Amino acid sequence: MRTPSVKIETAIKKIRQFHHKQRRIPTYEEIAKIFKFASKRSSMLLVDRLVEAGLMDKDSKGRTTLIRSFLPLPMLGSIKAGYPQDAEEQLMENVSFDEYLVDRPESSYLLQVSGDSMIGASIQDKDIVIVDKKKEPQLGDIVVANIDNEFTLKYLRKEKGNYCLVPANDKYPVIYPKNDLSIAGVVVSVVRRVVTS
Repeated sequence: MRTPSVKIETAIKKIRQFHHKQRRIPTYEEIAKIFKFASKRSSMLLVDRLVEAGLMDKDSKGRTTLIRSFLPLPMLGSIKAGYPQDAEEQLMENVSFDEYLVDRPESSYLLQVSGDSMIGASIQDKDIVIVDKKKEPQLGDIVVANIDNEFTLKYLRKEKGNYCLVPANDKYPVIYPKNDLSIAGVVVSVVRRVVTS
């Protein structure tokens, strides 16, 4: 059977739109309905193309997942945060937040922040941090650390030759390991949703 002649960009956009609304991947029948295919076989061939393009993945049982879930959004220019300027809207490019925020999706995961010990680093309670578990931690990085069997989010520093974890809020003390300190990942991005009343 011939591969369906749907553009990859169109296909992934419609599947992502379905995923955004339904919070799940469409079935092969639903894909056939979305693209007006005559059979589920065409849907399967389309999914195979998306897997080959690195936009979807299949597990050992044939279940599909989206590799990148954000829809590309238009970048319309820049905005001053100082003195106002004349508005000039101009489409520069389409940007996917997946690509903008996540360099290596295969080694990244998300955590929701609880607490205010990192507010000086602009990380607030309920923010989402994107963590790269394979990035080599450097002094000064914000890390997910396992210190004496408890996890925390702090700056990795060294004092008097010993590693320590430093908060970005003076209300909290510097933490020194009593026994063990291991790094579970380096924070590479922070996401905050602004809620308006």
